Amino acid sequence: MTNEELDARVSRAVDYFIAGYGCCQSVVAAFSDLYDLDETMAKRIAAGFGGGVGRMRMMCGAVSGIVMLVGLDCGQTEGSDREGKSACYKVVQDLLARSKEENGSLICAEILGIKGCEKAQNSYVASARTAEYYKTRPCAAKVESAARIFANYLKTKQ
Repeated sequence: MTNEELDARVSRAVDYFIAGYGCCQSVVAAFSDLYDLDETMAKRIAAGFGGGVGRMRMMCGAVSGIVMLVGLDCGQTEGSDREGKSACYKVVQDLLARSKEENGSLICAEILGIKGCEKAQNSYVASARTAEYYKTRPCAAKVESAARIFANYLKTKQ
């Protein structure tokens, strides 16, 4: 895969986010066809990870997207394959370390600057995607970062 093709996938991830999809959905859908995963199914599988998992502001959805893609790329399929499981975990840890280095945290609330009691509202209602939302949220940049980290991983595998 060329650098241009990978860059197009990064742009596609950001476009999905701007179109209203969650962070995780955007990252996973941009690469799903590489793993014979239908785009619609990819968006469904990733849907619950938005807002830091169900809008609980835990692990960033874009970061969750990286984890899902690594599983698709190199996840073991036999329960007894400890070596394969370990290899997958190593890739996850390496890519998430890059994400944390780039973004300061893997936690949605920390990335958004939300304090403990602010996030404890347990609201499941998704935020309206308005111009103001996009101005105040770093999420599109985090989607771009996650997609680029995964694209760079794919480059190193070639």
